[in-house]
Amino acid sequence: MSRAPFEISGARIAPGTRAQVDVPVAKLYTHAPLHIPVEVVHGRQPGPVLLVCGAIHGDEINGVEIVRRLLRSTSLSRLRGTLIAVPIVNIFGFVQHTRYLPDRRDLNRCFPGSESGSLGSRVAALFREQIADQATHIIDLHTGAIHRTNLPQIRATMKGNDATREMADAFGAPVLLNAELREGSLRAYASERGVPVITYEAGEALRFDEWAIRPGVSGVKRVMRAIGMLAKDRDRSTTKRAVEMSNGSSWARASTDGIVQSRVGLGDRVEKGQVLGIVADPFGNSESEVLSPADGIIIGMANLPLANEGEALYHVARFHAIDDAENAVDNFQQLFVPDSI
Repeated sequence: MSRAPFEISGARIAPGTRAQVDVPVAKLYTHAPLHIPVEVVHGRQPGPVLLVCGAIHGDEINGVEIVRRLLRSTSLSRLRGTLIAVPIVNIFGFVQHTRYLPDRRDLNRCFPGSESGSLGSRVAALFREQIADQATHIIDLHTGAIHRTNLPQIRATMKGNDATREMADAFGAPVLLNAELREGSLRAYASERGVPVITYEAGEALRFDEWAIRPGVSGVKRVMRAIGMLAKDRDRSTTKRAVEMSNGSSWARASTDGIVQSRVGLGDRVEKGQVLGIVADPFGNSESEVLSPADGIIIGMANLPLANEGEALYHVARFHAIDDAENAVDNFQQLFVPDSI
């Protein structure tokens, strides 16, 4: 019996084919139409429906490139199930190079949304109804905020959800954060519906970070193999790496205003009380140390060397097995952060 076509936003994609679909969002006040771009790859054989989406925050563009490269993969010709690839969810913010929507709302705090609510609420409702509700699994691609970078990491809530844990383990990021759900996020909405979902965080906003993009593409394909969408052949772009679950995390903040001189880098192992950086005034008359709040690994840090009092500068993740976590990060850096990148 032939598999049924996949339907999305009025389009019908036959089994064994793929198609690009423009999902109407709104009209600008110039009367120009605005669409969310979607590509659907509908396999001949049944299987999961995986949504891979980027740029819910419009300035987080590493995910856009991850989706583009994923769609060029020749392995998709043997796909089981259906891939819904959405490189740009927040098309408003993407065009304006900003995290937010025009009404300054964070789209990833607007789910499940409402057709009669704010702009953010309406876009969330449209994305949910037209796209996200069809998925059986979701991978949400993010980066750090502007002037802030993240070590590649998976964030997921795995308690009582074996399918989510399977996806998180399969992705193969050097750090796995057992993260609480944030109200209004796509991850929270999907989790409440029982849909396994993971968030990949890597790199910096408004930048293409090759060391974040390459493992992102490989990680998505490993998840697809784990859930039966692709054949389980060896991923030659990586070797097997340990994935270490964080035992919580916290930020080290500037205690005063000034210019930051960092003493550590992304992925470094640090000890509680260690000096992570110095915040000094422009004349050098006063200096304030930024100390690590715990033993752990630097999984995020500010890139802009200018700080206001209270500003988050270094994100330190804690681990039960810190030596194993350090080895996992070292292995990742050897694979994806060579001098040639």
